[in-house]
Amino acid sequence: MTSLLHQTVEPPAIVPLAEPQRISSVVKAVVRVADAWSLTNAEAASLFDVPTATWSRMKAGNFRGNLDQDKMMRASLLIGIFKGLRLLFHGPLKKGWPKQSNAGAPFAGKSPVEVMISGGIPSMMAVRRHIDALRGGV
Repeated sequence: MTSLLHQTVEPPAIVPLAEPQRISSVVKAVVRVADAWSLTNAEAASLFDVPTATWSRMKAGNFRGNLDQDKMMRASLLIGIFKGLRLLFHGPLKKGWPKQSNAGAPFAGKSPVEVMISGGIPSMMAVRRHIDALRGGV
């Protein structure tokens, strides 16, 4: 009998989306995160790795494409960071933290948004881990 400590649990796979209803829900959530963080269109488009024109269609509710695995991963990370900040901070920091310069280890004086834009998914994962660690998680 295998103990629970030695079992490997695989995280659920993040798969592409082609269902319009679900795509719409994911896009709306990412747009809400960008609005809450007061991201410019250029910042939001860079974080989601889409052209600015595509981001504008997403904001307007006119996006008709699919979301590939990369976009789903980015959405998951952005929403996870947003939720983590809501649990960690109260007041202005819960929405303002992503755009504030940060002297902490992974940021070196840059804002988390700047770090995530320049480093892509690996940096987004690092920011997510940083927030989880601040909350007392892994």
